[in-house]
Amino acid sequence: MGKSVLLIEDEPNIIEAVSFILSRDGWKVDTHSNGQTALAAIAEKSPDVVILDVMLPGISGYDILRALREAPETRNLPVLMLTARGQTKDREMAEKAGANRFMTKPFSNAEVLEAVRSLVNA
Repeated sequence: MGKSVLLIEDEPNIIEAVSFILSRDGWKVDTHSNGQTALAAIAEKSPDVVILDVMLPGISGYDILRALREAPETRNLPVLMLTARGQTKDREMAEKAGANRFMTKPFSNAEVLEAVRSLVNA
């Protein structure tokens, strides 16, 4: 497969679980846990897919996503939003900001794999 994912998440258990799931499936997984420096990390790593937590230290995932969609070089970068808040308004905010997929925590391993694979193959 040889595809790369950048996981922007500040919860160690989620980082470990998602990294394990995707690495086992052949993905190169990089992680980043600071919202304020997330855009720089995305520019540096140039991933095929970003998995982005909503609640991050420094800046929200929604703000990061809006910035990605405004920049020509990241406008079409596939983004999977992760959040512990799965209310309709949270999903609507993610869609409005430009998320390709939205997933609530807790999630199943199969859900994460299916979502990431579909984003790269879309």
